[in-house]
Amino acid sequence: MVLFIRIFAMVVGVLAIAMGLLWLGQGTGVIMWPAESFMLDERAWAVRGAILATVGGIMVWLARRGT
Repeated sequence: MVLFIRIFAMVVGVLAIAMGLLWLGQGTGVIMWPAESFMLDERAWAVRGAILATVGGIMVWLARRGT
């Protein structure tokens, strides 16, 4: 059961990092995809993306720590 939770936390953490980096890129205007997205060049989405990527990184770190 503990192994399942660690694997689940790792998968969710990696997905959160990926999504957070996408939001960060869109919010800063670095990633202009998709062209009709409401998130493009909006600072609020860059901040949310940075927070999400950080939370994902903490999840991965905790899952890898393994006690």
